[in-house]
Amino acid sequence: MDIFEHMEVVDANDQFVGIVQKVEGDRILLNKDDALDPQHPFIERSQVASVDKKVRLSQKISAVTTRAYLSPETADKVIVKE
Repeated sequence: MDIFEHMEVVDANDQFVGIVQKVEGDRILLNKDDALDPQHPFIERSQVASVDKKVRLSQKISAVTTRAYLSPETADKVIVKE
């Protein structure tokens, strides 16, 4: 699966997620202006279901944003309110 700069990223429902800025190892960095979470504008390559003219993710947009918030680099910063 080749992922290139400027490709559109969509979720499992074909909803817009962002535009690829670059690929860094197992992470796809999205343009901050387009990303769902501008503070953590990345998608893990493991979330990609397929690539054609677009990068298609295996999950819906809600699961994608939740995963971004719970990524390894931010997991220690998550505050759970009881």
